Amino acid sequence: MKKFSVCIAGGGSTFTPGIVLMLLDNLDKFPIRTIKFYDNDGERQKVIADACEIMLKEQAPDIDFVASTDPEIAFTDIDFVMAHIRVGKYAMREKDEKIPLKYGVVGQETCGPGGIAYGMRSIGGVLELIEFMEKYSPNAWMLNYSNPAAIVAEACRLLKPDSKVINICDMPIGIEERMAQGLGLKSRKDMVVRYFGLNHFGWWTDIRDKDGNDLMPRLKEHVAKYGYGPSPEMLEAAGESQHDDESWKHTFGVVKEFYPLSPDMLPNTYLKYYFMADEVAAHTDPSYTRANMVMDGREKHVFGECQKIVEKGNSEGTTLEIDEHASYIVDLARAIAHNTNERMLLIVENKGAIANFEPTAMVEVPCILGSNGAEPITQGEIPRFQKGLMEQQVAVEKLVAEAWSEKSYTKLWQAITLSKTVPSAKVAKQILDDLIEANKDFWPELG
Repeated sequence: MKKFSVCIAGGGSTFTPGIVLMLLDNLDKFPIRTIKFYDNDGERQKVIADACEIMLKEQAPDIDFVASTDPEIAFTDIDFVMAHIRVGKYAMREKDEKIPLKYGVVGQETCGPGGIAYGMRSIGGVLELIEFMEKYSPNAWMLNYSNPAAIVAEACRLLKPDSKVINICDMPIGIEERMAQGLGLKSRKDMVVRYFGLNHFGWWTDIRDKDGNDLMPRLKEHVAKYGYGPSPEMLEAAGESQHDDESWKHTFGVVKEFYPLSPDMLPNTYLKYYFMADEVAAHTDPSYTRANMVMDGREKHVFGECQKIVEKGNSEGTTLEIDEHASYIVDLARAIAHNTNERMLLIVENKGAIANFEPTAMVEVPCILGSNGAEPITQGEIPRFQKGLMEQQVAVEKLVAEAWSEKSYTKLWQAITLSKTVPSAKVAKQILDDLIEANKDFWPELG
C-alpha cells in the first residue's frame, strides 16, 4: 500500500499532538512515510515538534519527521496538507471575544463580529498556505479546518476557485458522536444523515441507521429534554473529552431551548449565538471569556505535557490524548487517495445542492468524496425560516471576503451590521473601529 507524506500547517497548535497521535493510531488505514510541521512561529512550534518527534520515534520510527518555518522545506513532496492555523493565536481570539462584549454583543471566535475579525485574519493566512502547496507540491490536496470555516471557504471560492482544497469542520462530527452514544450505536458511522446549512449554522433533517430505520423520533425526544447533553442514565457512562468542560456542557444542553423553533429538524449547537444572542452576551463574563479558559486550560496542559516529554526523553505517562474528533481527517484523506466515495459532511459551493438557495453560497451538506473531490448530495428545497436565516448569514460571509479582497471599510461595516448578533449599524461601526485598531498588524488597511 502506498505511504503518504503529510504536512500539518499549524505545527504549533495545541491540537497538533492529538492529530499526530490520531494519525499514528490509523497507520493501518492510512500509511505515512513523512510528517512535516509548518508554522510561522518557530519557537512555539519547537515545543510541540520536539515532543511529537519523540512520540513518533517510539511508535513509528520509520516515519520521517521534519519541522520547519521554511515553506519550501515543509511543502515539498507532500500528498496532503492538513491546515489548522490560528492567525494571531489565542491573544487575538481574546480580543475577538472581548471587544464585542463591550457593546453588549456576543463575543465568540467564529460567530458574530468576533468571527468576522478572525476571518479577516485567517483569509490571508490560508491563501498563503494554498500558494505554498501549489508552488511546491502542485498535486497535493489541502484538508482545511482552519476557522472560521465559513468565511475561509468563501474566500477560497472567491479568490482560489481552482485550488484543490476541501473545507471541513468537526463540530457536526462531535454532535453526531453524541447522537450515536445516546442511541446506543457503536459509532456515528452507523448513521446516514441528511443535513443542510452553512458552517456552524445548520440542521439535520433525517437520520437513519444502516438498515434504513428512522432514528429521528428517538433523537427528537432526547433533544427536547436534554439538548445534546447526556440523559441521567448516560451521565455515569459518559467519558471525558475536549468538549466536556462547563461552557461546552451549557452549549450542548441549551439546544433544548431553541429546538422547538423548528421541531421537525435537529439544530447545530452554534445556532445558540444567533437565537439567544442577548442572553449569551448578558451571561458572558467580559473579563474572562472562552479564550481565557482555553489559555489557562488546554494551552497550558498541552505545552506542559510536551515540555515534560522533551525533558524526560520519552512519552511514558503522558496525558496527551488522541484527538478522536480529528479521525475524520484520515477518512477524508483516504477517500481522496483511494477513491472510496465515502459519504461525508463538507463545506462546498451550493450549485443546486439546496435547490432554492444562492448557487455560489458555500453550504455544508453531505457529499460523496473521491479522487476528483466532493460531489454534493442534493438536499432539495428548504423551508422559509431556515432560508431567510441562511440568506442573511451567507451575505455576511460574502461581504467579509469581499471586504478583505477589496480592502473595503464599507463592506466590512455592512457585514457586521447584517450579523443577526448585532443590534444596529451604530453599534456595528463602534465595534468595527475597535477591531480595526486591535487588528492593525493582521488585516489589510481598509479604505
